[in-house]
Amino acid sequence: MAVMDAQSATTGPAGLIARLRGKLAGGSSEASLTRRLAGTIFLIRVISAGLAYVSQVLLARWMGTSDYGIYVYVWTWVLLFGSMMDFGISASAQKIIPEYRTSGELALLRGFLAGSRWLTFAASTMMSLALAGIVRLLSPWIDPAEELPLYIGCMTLPAFVVANTQDGIARSHDWMQLGLMPQFIIRQALIIGITACAFLLGYHLGAVAAMVASAGAVWIAMAGQMLVLNRKLADHIEPGPRTYDIGGWLTVSLPILLVESFYLLLSYTDVLVLQQFRSSEEVGVYFAVVKTLALVSFIHYAMSATTAHRFAEYNALGDKARLSAYVAHAINWTFWPSLAATIVLLALGKPLLWLFGPPFVVGYDIMFVAAIGLVVRAAIGPVERLLNMLGQQKVCALAYALAFVMNVVLCVALVPRFGGHGAAAATSIALTFETVLLFWIVRQRVGLHVLAIGK
Repeated sequence: MAVMDAQSATTGPAGLIARLRGKLAGGSSEASLTRRLAGTIFLIRVISAGLAYVSQVLLARWMGTSDYGIYVYVWTWVLLFGSMMDFGISASAQKIIPEYRTSGELALLRGFLAGSRWLTFAASTMMSLALAGIVRLLSPWIDPAEELPLYIGCMTLPAFVVANTQDGIARSHDWMQLGLMPQFIIRQALIIGITACAFLLGYHLGAVAAMVASAGAVWIAMAGQMLVLNRKLADHIEPGPRTYDIGGWLTVSLPILLVESFYLLLSYTDVLVLQQFRSSEEVGVYFAVVKTLALVSFIHYAMSATTAHRFAEYNALGDKARLSAYVAHAINWTFWPSLAATIVLLALGKPLLWLFGPPFVVGYDIMFVAAIGLVVRAAIGPVERLLNMLGQQKVCALAYALAFVMNVVLCVALVPRFGGHGAAAATSIALTFETVLLFWIVRQRVGLHVLAIGK
């Protein structure tokens, strides 16, 4: 079955409009559905980015650069640990669920839909308590202004982890709005609402108050998502016995966890190292730059979230031609929109940074350095999800591990002297190295060309 669109040979304005419409909505069912779902995800992420931007701008102005830098530092730890504590199940759900459905193993499917959430909640709760104990032990060496926000961050983690797991389950059923809106729209709206109320009521809005608002938003959004997801699953899957193959889930998930963990470490190393060598004010400026460029990474995220379970499905069916065409489609719809978004953001960078406050405009030059890595990475599309879904998790994890080590070494070497510029340069070099590795691995292991340019 052909996956790519057939283009009509029309000319003139009417033909251009027809071709554009065909690109966005036409073609085969797989390509059309992928674009619609990816468009939905991207729209959600763009709205989320707008809300996040508003919240970060307000927090930066209300809190000042020092408290804002502390909040960013602690929230980065929450994002890092929260995305790793699910053992990779939020990502492996997009492999496990399609395989259970394809093989008709409904008892295992029902067991996974319920058991995966209980497993991640119990494990993340225990690990959060352990992290709180570590904060306590290290308190003599921790900045007193960071200690209480770190404890609040530990309280946030279980809900954050369960929300990620539910996101993976929802996306595996093509329920993109249910998977993403609670985390990216409802949560951001709650953070804005809670902090705005505190500010208007005259409370001091420091790092502690901001973390309390963020923790409350995470728990409320997760609980609401759980109620809706349970109702939809009850309507979608008939009741029956459940089988819990926890060992099998972890066998699939743990290698993916390695990939996801090294990817996350690669993503957050710059902020964490910057905090160790530079002031909280400089961390806040750098984070504002990262937030401004977030739109580019949202495109990559949208295609990854949409395509992963279909990679697994086509591979399970043994349809190599369909898989190859679908991969090429995903890469093109990742790279070209990412390139366009980067150009627009760089053109508007100064006024966007000014929204955070006049001191943040000094980070404009950093945007150009940071953008290089994002554009290069987009050139191969969501191939890390392809490798994960095709059973190549270990070699993919190795590629990410090497890129992470390179990023740490470069950050430690460049950040003390060059600050945010050094952090951005280190990350862009590491992302470029990672892109070359992934391209070579897919070419050797899967036999596919995964570059937006060339054949």
